[in-house]
Parts: sequence; C-alpha cells; structure tokens
Amino acid sequence: MEIRKFKPNQMGSVRSQISGNVVTPSKLNEETISILNERIKDEYTAHYFYRNAANWCKNMNYKKATQFFEGESNSELQHAEGLQNYMVDFNVQPTIEKTETKHEFGSLVEVINQSYLMEEDLLKKYNQSSSEIFTSDLTTFDFLQEYREIQKQAVVEYSDLLNALMLIDHNDKFQILYFEQTYF
Repeated sequence: MEIRKFKPNQMGSVRSQISGNVVTPSKLNEETISILNERIKDEYTAHYFYRNAANWCKNMNYKKATQFFEGESNSELQHAEGLQNYMVDFNVQPTIEKTETKHEFGSLVEVINQSYLMEEDLLKKYNQSSSEIFTSDLTTFDFLQEYREIQKQAVVEYSDLLNALMLIDHNDKFQILYFEQTYF
C-alpha cells in the first residue's frame, strides 16, 4: 500500500506530518494549548467556588439555593471535562493547574454578587481567548462558541438575580428568605 504525500492543509494550527510510512496525528498549537489549559483552570476554580457556595447555603438552611449551587458546581466540572476531551481528541495532554479551592461567604447576597463577577470574568476570558485564536485556529474558535454562549447565559441569569435583589431590603432576613424561595 502506498501512502500519498500531501501538503498540510490550512486548518489553522492543526497539522499532520508524515513520519516514515505513518501519518503523525494532528496536534493543537502551543498558543491554543496554553489558552485551553487556562480555561480548564478557570472552570475548576468556578467548580470549587460553587461547591463552597452550596456548602455555605446548606449550612445556612437555604435549601433551594443549595440545590442551585450544587447544579452550578456540577456544570463547571462538565465544562472542564469538555475542554479536556477536546484537547485529548487533538492528541494533547491537558495540564490541570492548581487553583483556589477555599471560598468564604457572609450572606446570600455576597454569594450572588461574587457569582456574577466570576461569570462575567469568565465570559470576558472566553471572548478574549476566542479572539486570540480566531486567525490561527478556526476549529478551536468554533468549539469555544458553545462556551461563550454558556457564559453569556450565566451572566444573564445572575444579572436577573441581582435585579431581583435590588427589590428587597438585604438586612431583612424574611425578605432574603422570600427571595431565596422565589428565585431559586
């Protein structure tokens, strides 16, 4: 069987090479690998943040908020897994860097404020990452579209919670409890 030699196409950073009679599978370029590893770290940071938020809510007896933040924590793990699977599919071993695992809260309002800021920051990071690789790796740019959409939805969701918080007195425990029962 004869292997035809060909010029690598212009798929961006994904290129195959021929080594002897075997084609070496494509790999992502170093810039893309670095960017994706950073986003994996961010997703794990968000996971631990939400895990701590769920624990805090459970301790404070906010049952609906506990369930909500447990779901958020699980979603962040799925996002990290999706990024890692993408990298492995392109023959790259992801690097899982250390991240902050301890987060403390003083109120449900603080949890929501910090959640919004974190999700907004993640949206900015995914947008920046996408713009950095747009011309060099269109395949990964397309892959990150789902993550940009997820982050946009998260920002909108927490924005709605913040808008609802503006309707109540944050010092009134009954209003906070009503808020938690109504919006989670």
